[in-house]
Order: sequence, then structure tokens, then C-alpha cells
Amino acid sequence: MNISDTKATLSFSDGSPSLEFPIYKGTVGPDVIDIRKLYAGSGKFTYDPGFMSTAACNSSITYIDGDKGELLYRGYPIEQLAVNADFMESCYLLLNGELPNAAQKAKFVDTVTKHTMVHEQMQFFFRGFRRDAHPMSVLVGTVGALASFYHDSLDINDPRHREVSAIRLIAKMPTLVAMTYKYSVGQPFVYPRNDLSYSANFMHMMFANPCEEYKVNDVLVRALDRILILHADHEQNASTSTVRLAGSSGANPFACIAAGIACLWGPAHGGANEAALNMLKEIGTVENIPAFIEQVKDKNSGVKLMGFGHRVYKNFDPRAKLMRETCYEVLQELGLQDDPLFKLAMELEKIALNDEYFVSRKLYPNVDFYSGIVQSALGIPVSLFTGIFAMARTIGWIAQWNEMIADPEQKIGRPRQLFVGSTTREVLPLDKR
Repeated sequence: MNISDTKATLSFSDGSPSLEFPIYKGTVGPDVIDIRKLYAGSGKFTYDPGFMSTAACNSSITYIDGDKGELLYRGYPIEQLAVNADFMESCYLLLNGELPNAAQKAKFVDTVTKHTMVHEQMQFFFRGFRRDAHPMSVLVGTVGALASFYHDSLDINDPRHREVSAIRLIAKMPTLVAMTYKYSVGQPFVYPRNDLSYSANFMHMMFANPCEEYKVNDVLVRALDRILILHADHEQNASTSTVRLAGSSGANPFACIAAGIACLWGPAHGGANEAALNMLKEIGTVENIPAFIEQVKDKNSGVKLMGFGHRVYKNFDPRAKLMRETCYEVLQELGLQDDPLFKLAMELEKIALNDEYFVSRKLYPNVDFYSGIVQSALGIPVSLFTGIFAMARTIGWIAQWNEMIADPEQKIGRPRQLFVGSTTREVLPLDKR
């Protein structure tokens, strides 16, 4: 970041002296005002619930322009990465800052592939959960437990340890997600295979069984790979900020990623695609759409159009365009164009894109609307949607965590507050209260 030639001057109406603060310029995006000395100079804090106007760090990983509908990983548009690269290349990019050449990719893929197995003892962790436990609760526990197996790489100040931990997390997350699914349906765990790609290996671990050979479908594997790319990172969202905050205390990377998974579990964050699919099921049939749309427009109904609009994107979600293409490819491949649920989804999309009420409010379909449909078509249960999200976002979390640890300006996260409780009071004896 570069310091600006101009400074920000803050004046107070209560007679306090004015203060000047440096302004920093990023490569792109809004300038930021460095207010770190605000409290020392004025005795005041800023108040910004939800951090709507606060830059908590500097980062070179992901950039979002919500007004333009732009998402860049290390400067590369998501539209190009999703078409011209696979998930392993995207992982390498997020970790290292550059796309790999052929030799670098081969080495990286080989390293990740050879770390996909988890310790055999992990199966006993699963046995401690109920079969109907929510997959995210299982993942929070099992990912956090990985730290108990890898004492050799927990020194967060050692770059080599951080690199090994990153590889382990990227490699083992699909195995744990697949094990979570297999455990929930009472099937035996399926071990990873080194001859399959990252996404194909996950599909194999999810859907193979001892009774028959699982045939890898390249169209479906590519669809999953695109889901992973589109969800790999998304700047300083709630779960990423959680990972950074946990990491700022010096916690090990497995604990930090488990914290990110716990945050992602929230329905306002990672559960959006699950909510979108549940909404479609509640609508039921194409004939019910007009009545549902009227309810959405009625502010007093409390009914929301899930999978449309986005907190950051004030235009079309760039990931949605790509996911829409994949959605149609998958439905075509599986012959599901006439499936009632998918016909319902496509009709709802058509109506919303042509209804002035939604167009004027820029409530376009987002990535969650389409990814839920695709995952359902792939045979992934709704309860595991957020687990797939966590599998994808692990690379973003670990890249952000690694960047934070290496940042010399990083301090333990410690937000302040506007206290509105009681002032100092005296504790009276019990008989006088």
C-alpha cells in the first residue's frame, strides 16, 4: 500500500483539537484512512457495527468491486479462472500469488494428492457422533482434531510449517467431508485414490461403494471443480475474518480453519444455497410461483426470495453467470431438464429476471441459487451443501491466514466497544438489596 500525498483531517465540535490521519492507497478500490492513533489523540473510538466501513487488514489475495460485479483472485478475473484453470491451479495461485507452470502444477498436485489420507484413528472420532448429526458440527470437530495428529507442523512462525499445514488442510478436507457423508448414511468409508484428480477423487469417495465400480463422469467432475473455484475465496467475509481473528491469537491453523467452518455454518453466510433449494421445495410447483412472487413483494409477509441479490454485489454476481452455465450443462448431461424441481427453478429465474420489481432492485440470481441446484443434481444432500462450501473455502482461509501471520503489522484482534451499561455501583449486603 502507498501513502497518499493528502491527509484526512478530523475536526470535533466538542472543542477537542483537530487530528490529521494518513491516507493509504490500494492498487484498486477505495482509499483508507489510518485511524490507529485516533484513541491516543482524542480519547474516542470509531463506531462501525458489522465493519461496513472498516478495513481490518491489507491483503493482496482477492479483490471485489460490488458495483461493477467484479471478482479477482490475485488480479485474475474469476470468469477466466473458471474457464481456463482448474481448482488445483486456483489453489496454487491463492497460496503463491502466481499461476503455476506445468512443472509447478505437477509438483503441487502430486504433493496434495499424497496427503489426502487421514490417520486411521480418525474413524473413531466419527463413531462418537450421532449418525444424524449435522455435517458442519462433525467437520468443526474433526478438522479441529487434526491438530492432535500433526505436532510436527504447528509452529506458525515457521514458513515451512505453515506450508505443510496448508497442504494438509487442502488435501484432507475432501476426505473428511466425504467421510462425514458416508457416516451419515451408514456406508463404509472410501479411501482416496492417487490416480484421480482432486474433484474426481472427492466424487469417488462420496459415491463409490464396495458393491460396484464408480464411474467418473467428466462433466460432473468439471461442474464440481467449478463450484470449488467460484467459492475458493471472497475477500474479508465473516468466516475469513473469523479465521484471521482466531489466527491473530497465535492459534494453530487447524483450530483457525475449524473456527471458520463454525462461522460458515451460519444461515446468513454459508447456508444460502441450502436456503435457496429449500425455498424451491416450499414453492412446490410452477403454478405456485405467481402467488409466491406476490408474497415476496408484500413487505408484511416476511417471505424472502432466497438465492437472489447479494450483500456485496450491487450488480450481477459474476460467479452466478458461470454457475448458470454449469447448471444447464449438468442438467443436460443427466437428462434432468424436465425434473419438476429444476423446471421450477428455471421458471422462477425467468420470472425474476423479467419482473421490474426485482430488476429495479438489482435482485439478480446469485451463485447460491445455481450452486444448490447443481449440487442437488450431483446427488449431494442438502445438509452437506455448506460442507462443500467449506471444502472450497479452505484454500482461501489458509491463504488469508498465512498472509496474516507473515504481516509484520499484524496484532491480536481486539475490537473496542461503545459501553451502554451501568456505571460503577456498590454491592450491598444481601439483606439490604
